[in-house]
Amino acid sequence: MNRGSMINQFTYKTATFFIVNQNDMVMSVLYFPAGHFSHRLTKFLRFSVHLIMRPTIARVALPVPLDRLFDYKIPCHLTPVVGGRVSVPFGPKTMIGIVIELDTESEFGFDKLKSIHQVLDVEPLWPQNLYQLLHWCSQFYQYPLGETLANALPAMLRKGKPASFNPSIEWRITSLGREQFMQGFGRAVRQAQAMQMLEKGPADHQYLLDQDVPANILKKLEDKGWIESVEVKFRPKIDWTFNVEAEGDKQTLNQEQAVAVATVNNFAGFGCFLLEGVTGSGKTEVYLNLIKQVLENGKQALVLVPEIGLTPQTINRFRKRFNLAIEVIHSGLNDSERLNAWLSARDKVAGVVIGTRSALMTPFADLGIIIVDEEHDASYKQQDSLRYHARDVAVMRANKENIPIVLGSATPALETLHNVLSGKYHHLILSARAGKALPTVNKVIDVKGQYLESGLSAGLIAEMRKHLEAGNQVMLFLNRRGFSPALMCHDCGWIAECKRCDAYYTYHQFSDEIRCHHCGSQQKTVRQCQGCGSSQLVTVGVGTEQLEEQLSLLFPDFKTIRIDRDSTRRKGSLESALSSIRKNEFQILIGTQMLAKGHHFPDVTLVALLDVDGSLYSSDFRASERLAQLFIQVAGRAGRASKPGEVILQTHHPEHNLLQILLRQGYRHFAELALQERKKANLPPYSFLTLFRAEANQSHDVEHFLRQVRYTLEVHPLFKQQCQVLGPTPAPLAKKAGKYRWQLMLQTNSRLTMQKLLASAKPAIHMLPNSKKVRWSVDIEPQDLS
Repeated sequence: MNRGSMINQFTYKTATFFIVNQNDMVMSVLYFPAGHFSHRLTKFLRFSVHLIMRPTIARVALPVPLDRLFDYKIPCHLTPVVGGRVSVPFGPKTMIGIVIELDTESEFGFDKLKSIHQVLDVEPLWPQNLYQLLHWCSQFYQYPLGETLANALPAMLRKGKPASFNPSIEWRITSLGREQFMQGFGRAVRQAQAMQMLEKGPADHQYLLDQDVPANILKKLEDKGWIESVEVKFRPKIDWTFNVEAEGDKQTLNQEQAVAVATVNNFAGFGCFLLEGVTGSGKTEVYLNLIKQVLENGKQALVLVPEIGLTPQTINRFRKRFNLAIEVIHSGLNDSERLNAWLSARDKVAGVVIGTRSALMTPFADLGIIIVDEEHDASYKQQDSLRYHARDVAVMRANKENIPIVLGSATPALETLHNVLSGKYHHLILSARAGKALPTVNKVIDVKGQYLESGLSAGLIAEMRKHLEAGNQVMLFLNRRGFSPALMCHDCGWIAECKRCDAYYTYHQFSDEIRCHHCGSQQKTVRQCQGCGSSQLVTVGVGTEQLEEQLSLLFPDFKTIRIDRDSTRRKGSLESALSSIRKNEFQILIGTQMLAKGHHFPDVTLVALLDVDGSLYSSDFRASERLAQLFIQVAGRAGRASKPGEVILQTHHPEHNLLQILLRQGYRHFAELALQERKKANLPPYSFLTLFRAEANQSHDVEHFLRQVRYTLEVHPLFKQQCQVLGPTPAPLAKKAGKYRWQLMLQTNSRLTMQKLLASAKPAIHMLPNSKKVRWSVDIEPQDLS
């Protein structure tokens, strides 16, 4: 019998009662009519009472940076469930936690435990497979379970809101509106378009906004009495197995596309497929055909894209193709929108969910396939809190769900190619551009000794003019925001430097500010040198703002648009800009990496990369891979329709081996050589890295702490199994936001050894004297070493 348990027996009239008490609480009452019990039965009940006794302890994971669970008493009137939320006291405040285990005993005295305040869920928040995956993520990425589970929840659930749909607004045509169709809408084109969309049936408010129906148009139609809004509180499950595809033009698959679709569809259970297709080869059409089969089987699909900028065009294409609810999940949604999308997937209201990496943690009622587009992209790696890689976790989720997963890319990551070569992944290839699109013509312009006008050579300007006068669009890639990356004194050489970081301020002319792109600090542009007092301040280098200004002078007859983080901050601005580009309202496109991935601009026939030389000689061993991927991805924006495309690369190093391989032999040959180099150097994917980062107000505190970490790792018995430690050393950006930053690298030849070593060493690291003086983190298989 459990500690604190007691059975009281008494007889009343013709019956005997056994009252089971535990820790002064009545747990249950057992009733036996007279003559139906004996001393032996009583003894048996006392022995086995723990089998029938309800749990009195809930072990709860809380969103705190501690690798432990917390025990709470369960009041008699509450019934928590494993995987559900509870509201509990924690110190002076109340927190929302997840119940991990129910028990009847605690290592602490029962009288010392606090009680659960409230049970928020009557059933688990996640299906069993996803719940297990989240536990795996916590263990593999060495992150506290409570914070891992909290990261997987929409913000409203983390705050304790009910796990049910928030009311949404739906628009419907009134009887007066239907009569208006007979009379027509005159020159009110936008109103007519909105009415035609609603003629097919009621539509959600957010859906109409996504389809470029402005809120003011809906308000005008409502004022006229033609449409009305209705609050929808419940969303029923939908059987979409019939009539999955919408009517419209569907592309005919070529032989390679058809083989890819058939290969995945004929594969039963879990299988990981790399769909390697040159840019413009029709990977999305393959995705659509795969998802069609999944939907017709009554299952759901998850599509991951690397950035928010790719979701609008992906959503539009999917919504035009399928007759069912398609949800989107990314950081640009408000809390209510995110919760509704999460619930739509869980309750099988939505058939397809499209989103960035956080969408991976969405629960599904019946998931049938996962697709990871642009799987090589570094954006899939979370850089703070739970530092997971969405591509790798997606593969693990597909394995647990026993479903296929497709990784698509024109430039696969070297880790993915290594898994293909070792037989872990299946390889599907699309070697030709879809339709009538032709391969691009690649050129290099040697700019050594040339005069550059805001980064533009005379040869590039001449090529731009030729393409623009032919009625086409031109895209210029420059991965540097602002007007200029530095502001310098012409007299003494002083450069405006961020006081909180080891970095220079970037000059933004349009807002008349200097900003640090590392810590976010900003101030009005200085007018005098703080070294010698001179007013002769000049800009150094070229940013997208300066390029935009120069192009307006060089090509006054053609409109220019700039796409970067500064110009697309407002909600909906990116979607509006991309729509304008497709309508050919702008002829010259300037962009950072936001424009390099996945966008389809049929009128772009010339793409130019202006400044990529910095990546040719980087100390980061992944720099060459990223440059190769960037070059191929940017080049892929040209000539995607029937018009021939041209790619120009400006460089001071045209003879560089990497550039020559890319231009003459392509990405695949580069990847094969890069894998051979990685193998000789014992670098990933042939070894496994863990990066310890630490920061503090004093540099010596950080260095001393990481030296203690190094010693802790080196004395561990597992360390002798082909492990080594590099560092500690100052981080490439040694000071950021006022904090001094150092790092330490652990390298192992076995992923299992790495996990065992870290799991057993972390408690000792937490106990180090300096662990409380610094802020430190563990990054498993890091992608960014800065």
